[in-house]
Parts: sequence; C-alpha cells; structure tokens
Amino acid sequence: MEKRKTAKRRDYKKEYRDFHGKPKQIKLRNQRNAARRKMGLKVGDPREVDHKVPLSKGGSSGKRNLRIVSRRTNRKKGAKR
Repeated sequence: MEKRKTAKRRDYKKEYRDFHGKPKQIKLRNQRNAARRKMGLKVGDPREVDHKVPLSKGGSSGKRNLRIVSRRTNRKKGAKR
C-alpha cells in the first residue's frame, strides 16, 4: 500500500502580501497612483492612465506622455512600443 504525500495548502493571502509588499511593486504602484492624480482621475473612476511610451521602455510620467483611456484599451496595449 502506497502512502500519499499530502500537499501543503497554499496561503494565497500570504503570497499576495509578500509579492505586493516588495519595494519594486510599491514603487510601481506609487508611479501609477501619481499618474492618476496628475491626470485628475478620482478613486473609483473605471478609466486608467496610459503611458504612451511605457515606463518599462524608458517613458516618463510627464503629462505629455500620459492619456486617459478605458481599462480595455490600456490592457490591450500592454507594454508595446
């Protein structure tokens, strides 16, 4: 008779906290929130701020590089360019 190794249950909440609490993730969240404030979007507004040239590709958070778009449009674009 074979004994099954019981799988340890994953703690999804801990994984979420550990990932989103990393300094890199905190910095990225702060940049996104700063861009939202700069463009005048309020909390709860379903639209998003799109960086025309993504931050990951060397873009800035200056007003000339930002535009307000729908969530669908922003997610479809991704970090292209």
